[in-house]
Parts: sequence; C-alpha cells; structure tokens
Amino acid sequence: MDLTFLKSKLHGAIVTHSELDYDGSCAIDSDILAQASINEYEKIDIYNITNGERFSTYTILAQPGSGIISVNGAAAHKANPGDKLVICSYINVPQNQVKKYEPILIYLDSNNKIIKKTDSIAMQLV
Repeated sequence: MDLTFLKSKLHGAIVTHSELDYDGSCAIDSDILAQASINEYEKIDIYNITNGERFSTYTILAQPGSGIISVNGAAAHKANPGDKLVICSYINVPQNQVKKYEPILIYLDSNNKIIKKTDSIAMQLV
C-alpha cells in the first residue's frame, strides 16, 4: 500500500504577479523549483496565508534567479501580488519506506530568496 506524503514545500513564497489572462497556472523561478525538486507541469497545492484560499494548480517555469511567483489564469482570482503562500507538492510512498522518507522543505524570504533548506519540521509544543 502507498501513502501520500509531502514531497516538497516552499514556505513564505511572496506572489510577485497575478495574471488573469496568462497561459499557465503558477510560474515559479526555475532555480527555486530545482532546489525543491518540483518539475515543470507538476501538480501543486497552494495555501494562501494572506487570505486563506487553498487551491490546486500546476507549475510552469519562470526565469531563473528572478524570484518570480506568478499565479495565473483562473487561480489569479485567489492570490494578489504581495500575498504570502505555502506551495506544496506530494508523492506516494510505499508503506515499507515511510520511516526513511524525507521531504524537501524550502523557506523563502520576502524577496523569494532561499534562506533555509531542511527535511523536517520541529514538533509543535504546547
């Protein structure tokens, strides 16, 4: 049996563009995608910290080193420039490999520059 796990997370991504009439759904700086092991056209879930919207879409490539996070097409109704996002991709992992599985967690600053890369989240305490 396979279980679905977090594959990659971009935490604190800031929307730089919101293009209603653009072909493609979420353009992300290709350097950031490479670091997160997220592929072009891969399904992603977006959680908008600013307004609470949650939606699924797919990635397209944005210029490397640009810091672009552009929410496009119908999804542009759910995010505006300046909004803070969490962007996640998921993977199916065979149950016998779960204990050794590690996600890729990328934390971004307000200019969408990588400030931290890790494979775990600290346990939440009371």
